[in-house]
Amino acid sequence: MGLCFTRTYEIPITSATMKPPGQPALPPPPPPPRPTASTSTSLSINLSSSQIGPILEKPMVSISSLFALEKELGRGQFGVTYLCTERGSGRRYACKSVSKRKLASRSDVEDMRREVMILQHLTGQPNIVEFRGAYEDRQNVYLVMELCSGGELFDRIIAKGSYTERKAAAVCRDIVNVVHVCHFMGVMHRDLKPENFLLVSTHEDSPIKATDFGLSVFIEEGKSYRELVGSAYYVAPEVLLRNYGKEIDVWSAGVILYILLSGVPPFWAETEKGIFDAILQGHIDFKSAPWPSISPSAKDLIRKMLTQDPKKRITAAQALDHPWLKEDGEASDKPIDSAVLNRMKQFRAMNKLKKLALKVIAENLSEEDIKGLKQMFKNMDTDQSGTITYEELRTGLSRLGSKLTEAEVKQLMEAADVDRSGTIDYIEFITATMHRHKLEKDEHLLKAFQYFDKDNSGYITRDELRQAMTEYGMGDEATITEVLDDVDTDKDGKINYEEFVAMMRKGVHP
Repeated sequence: MGLCFTRTYEIPITSATMKPPGQPALPPPPPPPRPTASTSTSLSINLSSSQIGPILEKPMVSISSLFALEKELGRGQFGVTYLCTERGSGRRYACKSVSKRKLASRSDVEDMRREVMILQHLTGQPNIVEFRGAYEDRQNVYLVMELCSGGELFDRIIAKGSYTERKAAAVCRDIVNVVHVCHFMGVMHRDLKPENFLLVSTHEDSPIKATDFGLSVFIEEGKSYRELVGSAYYVAPEVLLRNYGKEIDVWSAGVILYILLSGVPPFWAETEKGIFDAILQGHIDFKSAPWPSISPSAKDLIRKMLTQDPKKRITAAQALDHPWLKEDGEASDKPIDSAVLNRMKQFRAMNKLKKLALKVIAENLSEEDIKGLKQMFKNMDTDQSGTITYEELRTGLSRLGSKLTEAEVKQLMEAADVDRSGTIDYIEFITATMHRHKLEKDEHLLKAFQYFDKDNSGYITRDELRQAMTEYGMGDEATITEVLDDVDTDKDGKINYEEFVAMMRKGVHP
């Protein structure tokens, strides 16, 4: 689950210019100027038009003359990421395509420009994705960057099987180094979470790279930030209090470290409000397994990173100097309990069966159940396209007198967009509003179960699960195995109705 929302003149700075951990911080360089039409780029650009693009404010180009866009790699709220090959060099990159139609407001455009500037500003730094360039044509803006094909952060840990504190420390060191580099370069990330760290390749010693800077901002000295940003599990208490600075990134890294050592987040509850209450309360569980067997030094670092008062919280530079986090430091080579890996795997796996079941329920609701919702959708779909964009959702809710914050609207949009298309259709809209309208009744759950249980045997088998999930583009074996591991509590290789209902009604804790 997540709140994850909102959404470059080049300065070549090498890692040699970085301050070693522990030394007094030099003042960060000022933000680079906004890109303009005169901004140079190392690529030879073939102009499709002499027009200046309204987003990047430089000449528009034909992206296909520079790169061959190939298979889709993923979808997010604002764009689609493709594998692409540079025509001149044959090098492969990832290309994020963002529809200009989705950059509807001035703030959306400014967010896009800022992301480009920050990527250009940080490229070349250790553990940060390399940026190739930003381009614009009549329909889209394209961000071309290093291809990270080795999977997400947890993939490597889970795949290895054997796991020790020393391995966790090595991963955490890379993450904290990203925070240190960003802060030294005058950037606050604001959305650190495991999904935003990718492996460059599947090689054993592949580096980890931070990849998503859509919420990042340049740090202005003396400014207090107030926007509610980030993702629920990882958000710092001062963000919830709407008064924060760069220290929030250290907190998020501390949450990731807690998960690396235990498999679950330190603050959790059955609702997002419950998670936020737990964060503000700040109690950290070091008594449950596996914590009694984790070294005191590791727990000391976590306490210092998860200090409630940001003024007393350890800095990234100080964390890199901590005895447990240092290379060849105090982190033990003793294997961590294998249950930690299992819990991490369950936490990492989005509960795709639950999301799919909600969609099935929405498709089978009666007219009485959804009275009013259909008209609400039609009223929001102002261009009559059959789908709602983020801007249409925000405007529509505002017209209805909704008190939802911009952050909550973006969260609703992300939760609703099951197929990651960047828009929500009627069924996705109904699915997302179901909890608010108390539509998760027993008869709906039974209908959803029967949808999966094709032969009416009273069980959902692996084959039935594969068949249903394939229809929605979720049918890879790894996902099916993860779903079964999570839901099949009696471990008989199939899901009965009681297990299905328990899964649908359980909270967000894995």
